[in-house]
Amino acid sequence: LEFRRVLFRSHNKLGTQGERAERVRAIAHTIAQQLGHAKLVAHADTAARMAKTDLLTDMVGEFPELQGIMGGYYARHDGLGEDIAFAIEDHYKPRFAGDELPRNMTGVVVSLADKLETLVGMFGIGNLPTGDKDPFALRRHALGVIAIAEILCLDDYFGDRASNRIDVVGWIGIASASFQNHAFASSVADAVYTFMLERQYNSLAPLFGHAAVSAVLELRPSLVEVTKRIHAVKAFEKLPEAAALAAANKRISNILKKAQDVDPHVSEVLLKEPAEIALYAAMKDVAPKAKAQFDAGDYTASLQTLAALRAPVDAFFDGVMVNAEEIDLRLNRQGLLKSLHDAMNRIADLSRLAT
Repeated sequence: LEFRRVLFRSHNKLGTQGERAERVRAIAHTIAQQLGHAKLVAHADTAARMAKTDLLTDMVGEFPELQGIMGGYYARHDGLGEDIAFAIEDHYKPRFAGDELPRNMTGVVVSLADKLETLVGMFGIGNLPTGDKDPFALRRHALGVIAIAEILCLDDYFGDRASNRIDVVGWIGIASASFQNHAFASSVADAVYTFMLERQYNSLAPLFGHAAVSAVLELRPSLVEVTKRIHAVKAFEKLPEAAALAAANKRISNILKKAQDVDPHVSEVLLKEPAEIALYAAMKDVAPKAKAQFDAGDYTASLQTLAALRAPVDAFFDGVMVNAEEIDLRLNRQGLLKSLHDAMNRIADLSRLAT
C-alpha cells in the first residue's frame, strides 16, 4: 500500500507515516537482533513494515477500534502467516493496565519499537503530557514498554531466555538514533527514561510506600530490576538495624556532599581512633560478601549482610571526628565514609529510608 503521504498522527514535525514506518522497522530490526535470531529479525521487519497499512482502509477509517485487528486479517489474506498476523494485531498492546501482552516475540519486538519511536519522537519535539492531558498516550506507551520488559524477564516466557539481553536504556538510544533527520539531543533519551521511572514510581509507590520506591529509583536502575530491588529494601526495613543505618547513610551523604570529590581510598596507617579501625576491619569482612551477593543478584541477602555494620558505624560517629583539623586524617576519614557509602548504596539509596 502507498502510505507515504499520510502524516504521523497528524504531526508533520515528525514526517510522514511512511517515514515513521521506516523508523519503527529500524528499531525493530536492532531489538530483534538482540533478543532473537534471523527468523525473528525477518518477521519483525515484515510486521513493522505492514503494521500501519490498515490505517488507510475504509474499514479502519469507519471503525478505528479495528486498527491492528484488520491488519492481521489482511496479513493472513496475503499469505504472510500467523506469526506476522498476530504481531500486527498485537503491536498496540498493552493498551491499558491489565491488558493482554503480544502473543509472540515478533509482536513483542514490533510493540516495543512502535512505543519507543512514539515516546522519543514526541519528547524530541517537546510534545509532552501536561496534567490530565496526554493526547498521544505517552504514559500508556511507557507503561507498555515496562510491562513487556518485565514479562521478558520470566525465563522461557517465549521459549527463549531473553532476560539477560533486556536493555531498555539501550533501546531508547536506538529509537533516538532512528530520527536521523532530526538529530535529537542526548538529553531526550535521558528524559524518556526518567519519564518511565516516574511511571514506575506512580505504579509502585501505592503498593510499597514512597520511601522504598524512591530509594530504589534514585539510583536509576534497569527498569526490570526495580521491583526486585524494592522487595529487598522492604525486607531490609524489617531488620532492627535498618533505621540506624538509614540515618547514618543520610548523615554520610550530607558529609560527602559538603566535601565533594572524595576519594574512597583508605590508608590503614592513618587510622588512629579505635572506632575507625574497627569500622574499617568490619568493612573488610562484610563489604566483599555483600558485593558478591549483589553481583549474584541476591539483593535481599546483600542488604541483610550489610546490617552487620550497624554497631561499628554507630561507634564511629560516637567516637571519631570526621572533619579533623589534620588534613590527612580528614581526607582519610572521608575516604572511609565514601567506601562505606558505596558499599551500602548499590541496591538503593538507603538515606531515603531515614525518617
